[in-house]
Amino acid sequence: MGAGTGSEILHLADRFPGWRFTAVEPAAAMLDVCRRRAGEAGIAERCEFHEGYLDSLPAGAPYQAATCFLVSQFILEPTARSAFFEKIAERLVPGGVLASSDLSTEQDAPGYDELLRVWQRATSPASVTDEGLRRMKATYTEDVAVLPPAQVAGILKAGGFEAPRTFFQAGLIRAWFARRR
Repeated sequence: MGAGTGSEILHLADRFPGWRFTAVEPAAAMLDVCRRRAGEAGIAERCEFHEGYLDSLPAGAPYQAATCFLVSQFILEPTARSAFFEKIAERLVPGGVLASSDLSTEQDAPGYDELLRVWQRATSPASVTDEGLRRMKATYTEDVAVLPPAQVAGILKAGGFEAPRTFFQAGLIRAWFARRR
């Protein structure tokens, strides 16, 4: 979900030469880049490209796995976010794998402002200012659902997955691995 420019597909296709991929991406320009990059890498014949969302992807055989990197955080309402993961689970075989990542942290924890300053410094070419920090905090509460890790894990479970396990973290990005129930 959210194939973007295809970086994940290119990485996985190189590591797993027998795999086939379905790139689901609503932004036509990004999907065009994904398609071009897949062609340049010689893997386009192993890919299906779908411009749109999961609900507009035609029904077909269930998938063995799905990735959803830095996508679900833009679904602000927790029940809608769980429903999104339910749609993914419905497309997977029982026991199918989901790898998902989002921004995730405890916003009310001591040191949150300091953590955001470090995160902003690491991810932005601009200098960290008080105004920039204020804007980032506002974005992370109003436009991006930056939730505590336990809450994100609960959303994944409510979406039809076994207890998710964290397999990666860098800064505020946390990734989970889960299997469809």
